[in-house]
Amino acid sequence: MVDKGYANPDVLVSTDWVAEHLNDETIRLLESNEDVLLYDTGHIPGAQKIDWHDDLNNPVVRDYVGQEQFQALMERLGISNDTTLVFYGDKSNWWATYAYWVFQLFGHTKAKVLDGGRQKWIDEGRTLTTETPAYAAASYSAPARDDSAIRVLLTQVLAHRDAGKPLVDVRSPAEYAGELLHMADYPQEGSLRGGHISGARNVPWARAANDDGTFKSADELRAIYEDEQGLSADDDIVAYCRIGERSSHSWFVLTHLLGYKNVRNYDGSWTEWGNAVGLPIEK
Repeated sequence: MVDKGYANPDVLVSTDWVAEHLNDETIRLLESNEDVLLYDTGHIPGAQKIDWHDDLNNPVVRDYVGQEQFQALMERLGISNDTTLVFYGDKSNWWATYAYWVFQLFGHTKAKVLDGGRQKWIDEGRTLTTETPAYAAASYSAPARDDSAIRVLLTQVLAHRDAGKPLVDVRSPAEYAGELLHMADYPQEGSLRGGHISGARNVPWARAANDDGTFKSADELRAIYEDEQGLSADDDIVAYCRIGERSSHSWFVLTHLLGYKNVRNYDGSWTEWGNAVGLPIEK
C-alpha cells in the first residue's frame, strides 16, 4: 500500500495484496454490495457473499442479528475467530464498510477493507468467477453484541444534539436540504419529512473517495472534515444518513483512517428521525 498518512494503515489492503493471498487459508474475502445479486454475476475467486439484508438484519425487529444468529452465520461460512476478513464491494465500498461496521459490533477485529473495492479489481482486469466457494463449517464463539462504542440509538442522539455535540449528515446536499428523501434516481421513500437534524453538518460520504473508489489521503480527508467543518480527533461525533449504511463509510474514514477516538453511527438515521412524531427538523 502507498503511504497515505492514515492513522491505521493496516486496516486497508491493496488489490495486489489480495491477489497474493487468494490461497491463504487464514484470509477470507467477503463481498457485500448494495445490489445483492451482483455477486452472482462474478466475484473475486474464493470470496463469499454477505447479504446485508438477510445475513445482518433481524427479520422481525428493526435491529441487527443477535449473538446466536451471528455465530451461526460465521460457522456456516466456515469462519473461525482467528480468520482475518477482507471486506469489499461495489460503489466505493459503501456496503462493504457497512458489513465491516456490523461485524465490529461482535468484536471481530481481524478485519480489513480492500481499498478501491470491487470496481478497482475489475478495472485492473483481474480474474472474476461465478463459482461459489464451499468451505467446511467452522467453530466460532461470538460474544454478545456490544453497541456501546460505535452505535447510537434515538434517545442518545437526542441527548447528543441537546448537548451541542457534532452531528455529521453524510447524505447528499439535496437530502440534507429536504428536497429529496433519498439520493437522486432512487425511490423517494422511507420517511414522511425531509430535512436534517438541527445543528448537523453536511459532509456527503462519497467525498472521501477518489474516482477509482479508493480512499483519499489523510491530508485530503482532514481538509474536508477539519479545515472545512472544524472537526477534530477529540470530538464526540455522531454520523447518520438514511438507514446507517452511508454513514458507516464515514465512520470508517473518521475512525480508522483519521484516528478519531469517539465516532458512533446512528443507523436509525433519517428513516427513523424523519418519521418520529414530535421531533423537529431543519431544512
